[in-house]
Amino acid sequence: MLHTGAQWRELPERYGQWETVYGRFNRWRRDGTIGRLLERLQLELDAEGRIAVDLWCIDATQIRASRAAAGASRTAGKKRGRGA
Repeated sequence: MLHTGAQWRELPERYGQWETVYGRFNRWRRDGTIGRLLERLQLELDAEGRIAVDLWCIDATQIRASRAAAGASRTAGKKRGRGA
């Protein structure tokens, strides 16, 4: 969900109710479980030579898509000037 920027409500049903998954994610984030998982993953990938530890990072950048990216017309919501 975090990778795609999708809403928690769009979580595939096979993972269970989105409220449960969201609550678990937040609990694990607060108690350090997520950090430990990422640290373990990093150590395993490094031991296998599959990651450059000094270059490894998680990007939390958020970019808002335009209405047109969601299928709306590019002129939707724009005021029309004279001659339009």
